[in-house]
Amino acid sequence: MTPRKSTDTIVVHCSATRVTQDIGAAEITQWHQAKGWETIGYHFVIRRDGSVEAGRLVQMIGAHVQGHNSTSIGVCLVGGLAADGNAENNFTPEQFQQLRALLTQLLLAYPGCRILGHRDLSPDADGDGKIEPREWIKACPSFDVATWRQSVGL
Repeated sequence: MTPRKSTDTIVVHCSATRVTQDIGAAEITQWHQAKGWETIGYHFVIRRDGSVEAGRLVQMIGAHVQGHNSTSIGVCLVGGLAADGNAENNFTPEQFQQLRALLTQLLLAYPGCRILGHRDLSPDADGDGKIEPREWIKACPSFDVATWRQSVGL
């Protein structure tokens, strides 16, 4: 793995799993290794009970959002998928509480970082300066990170 030279973005993801799937960093590591990756692509995983698990070493380049890995940290919330397979904001209050705490710590360590959802880094296909739902490569993390940040004063 290669150390990151700079950090300008923290990207919030979801595992795209249903609420009945209580997984963590170990399972995601297995999934990512099955794809041929060295290890888990995310730096942190927040389980359904709010516990935060370490993934890839935080100072190393991640493997979580194409085109942005070399300057970003990836945080994955477990969940985000409805029973019908569509995106759903089904995260627990404990997850959101720990997400806020973790992002606060990361902003202290990496001042000035942008905090975005994975979907916010989709290409602006029509060039209008906005990433709209029809342009999302995926709905991850199944909620609007900017709106949530504003609601919690982060």
